[in-house]
Amino acid sequence: MTAFRTLDDVDVKGKRVLLRVDLNVPMEDGRVADATRIERALPTIDEITKKGGRVILLSHFGRPKGQRVEEDSLRQVLPALEHALKRKIAFADDCVGEKAARVVNALKDGDVALLENTRFHKGEEKNADDFIAALAANGDIFVSDAFSAAHRAHASTEGIAHKLPAFAGRAMQAELEALESALAHPQRPVMAIVGGAKVSTKLELLGNLVAKVDYLVIGGGMANTFLAAQGKAVGKSLCEHDLAGAAQEILAKAEKAGCEIVLPIDATVAQKFEAHAPSHIVSVDHVGESDMILDVGPKSIAHVEALLAKCKTLVWNGPFGAFELPPFDEGTNAVAQTAARLTVEGKLLSVAGGGDTVSALNQAHVAQEFSYVSTAGGAFLEWLEGKILPGVAALMR
Repeated sequence: MTAFRTLDDVDVKGKRVLLRVDLNVPMEDGRVADATRIERALPTIDEITKKGGRVILLSHFGRPKGQRVEEDSLRQVLPALEHALKRKIAFADDCVGEKAARVVNALKDGDVALLENTRFHKGEEKNADDFIAALAANGDIFVSDAFSAAHRAHASTEGIAHKLPAFAGRAMQAELEALESALAHPQRPVMAIVGGAKVSTKLELLGNLVAKVDYLVIGGGMANTFLAAQGKAVGKSLCEHDLAGAAQEILAKAEKAGCEIVLPIDATVAQKFEAHAPSHIVSVDHVGESDMILDVGPKSIAHVEALLAKCKTLVWNGPFGAFELPPFDEGTNAVAQTAARLTVEGKLLSVAGGGDTVSALNQAHVAQEFSYVSTAGGAFLEWLEGKILPGVAALMR
């Protein structure tokens, strides 16, 4: 039995199901540019409608700050949603009050409605009691399928879960089960790969992970800060020299916890930060004054791959180098492809998340082969940092 309530615990037939999804999707020229979040919501919507529930979709869109802003209307997402669901969806011009009630009251069993942007009301981000009550008036039960918004204690993500019987949708369930199997009850050895530009944004994450994983691989600009903290020259590389003390503390904490920190052995360096800039491989002990470290080198890749072959679980957040600029995508691509192969062979549980990570895995054509790829940014990071997410806590049994 899971620690949280799911759709297996409720009969939805004839019920008005307020389903919180994340339709905050990227738009280009008035059209949805990436429908991944819509696709993640489909299994829950389909299941509830097939079981005779009446689905009422709630979501935020953009940052209208409690005002009605037409360019942040969810109406523009409706065509993509109807196309994905292959059905007509009723739309309400508001998420509370008369306009919402009229649309909800017209629903029959198996119907779907989309309510307007919850953030058009100040009560959403304030998690205000009167707004929670107004949202709850349109539902009999609440289902949350928006893990990506679960780190916010807002009315439609957390408040309403205390007002109505609350359950996790299938996407939320899959996310929580993947994260629990990766960090709460993992098969060992466990490797975490943490990359990205700055140590300062991931201090809490690194501090939490050293106590939970066997190998902590540090890549990206962050690795330069650790190399500099060890007294190595990093030339003109991105580096937070003022965080040398914090890096040394993490190294000491890792040693105490029996966690091996894995830093680059060699690096791909260039004089310019641009695609196809002339580059060469150097040992991390021989980075020149005008060099910029833009990726890990072949020895570093081989070392990480050898360790990965021993591991049973991988958690990945952040690329190894400037993966957007070839040839500085080689480190990220190589390790991603190895992780994908081990996953397909049944030797590794691989969980990845964060915007840059998802882009990097898509670019390496391996996202589909990982055990689970999270589309949540902030929520995924906060979970890895060991924080309690309000929107998840509200679903616990």
